[in-house]
Amino acid sequence: MSSTIKVALAGAGAFGIKHLDGIKNIEGVEVVSLISRDLDKTREVAQKYGIQHVTTDLADSLALPEVDAVILCTPTQMHASQTLACLKAGKHVQVEIPLCDVLADGEEVIAVAQQSGLVAMCGHTRRFNPSHQWVHRKIAAGEFNVQQMDVQTYFFRRSNMNALGQPRSWTDHLLWHHAAHTVDLFAYQAQSPVVQANALQGPIHPTLGIAMDMSIQLKAANGAICTLSLSFNNDGPLGTFFRYIGDTGTYLARYDDLFDGKENRIDVSAVDVSMNGIELQDREFFAAIREGREPNSSVAQVLPCYRVLHDLERQLNAGT
Repeated sequence: MSSTIKVALAGAGAFGIKHLDGIKNIEGVEVVSLISRDLDKTREVAQKYGIQHVTTDLADSLALPEVDAVILCTPTQMHASQTLACLKAGKHVQVEIPLCDVLADGEEVIAVAQQSGLVAMCGHTRRFNPSHQWVHRKIAAGEFNVQQMDVQTYFFRRSNMNALGQPRSWTDHLLWHHAAHTVDLFAYQAQSPVVQANALQGPIHPTLGIAMDMSIQLKAANGAICTLSLSFNNDGPLGTFFRYIGDTGTYLARYDDLFDGKENRIDVSAVDVSMNGIELQDREFFAAIREGREPNSSVAQVLPCYRVLHDLERQLNAGT
């Protein structure tokens, strides 16, 4: 690998652009190939970011010898198979959440990643948001212990559109995508594995074929609990909002911002080199490649989250 890490990015949609904006701020990294399904739109994005190689086929980018690493921002159903393709092509890989929507596929990714010796990471961004990092540091220092997390993940998405209001080629999912953020973060912040999980879901949407509302309860081995409410029907503030209730305080995390339980803002600007969680996630990926180490949010570290999601899916299927 040259001194510059050369990257291929697959998926030029809303989240892919967030990665491109973050990577612009990281020295020694260059995006050299952009992959997406609509060639004209992909060329337009590539021109804006100065990317020379454009294709609609991931295999074309994997065949480029100069490509060191790949970031996958593609539809959920493609994540596991594309991660495997990258590893088998000898490329480091970061796949956006979720790692998989079938547990066996995720387990195969772990096995191949361990055999390859390559960096394989999953984009569990909440681990990197400055707000959650600030809380995690207090936990690691023994100054705060999570007793309960109350989390709301709310969107207004009754048609198949992405964050930019553009039509999606795939269907989003409350369980395998959005719940994955919180299931992983809860175990990470509680510093204890999830040992009990329950789920309920509302009616299945007649055209999207997914539940539009869901409720999940989690318990960690150390006794901490989590209540997660998810909805695509919420006509109000959008996003995910976390309330940490602990033994020494209460904290409210809203993406990269943090407040105490009385809504006083906590300054997290000095937590890391950026206030952008996606950029910090990418910085960890590239640092792990340079240092030859396992990254925070490696595929191995996050696999327990997908085991919980698998168990919850079986519960929900049995209930219907």
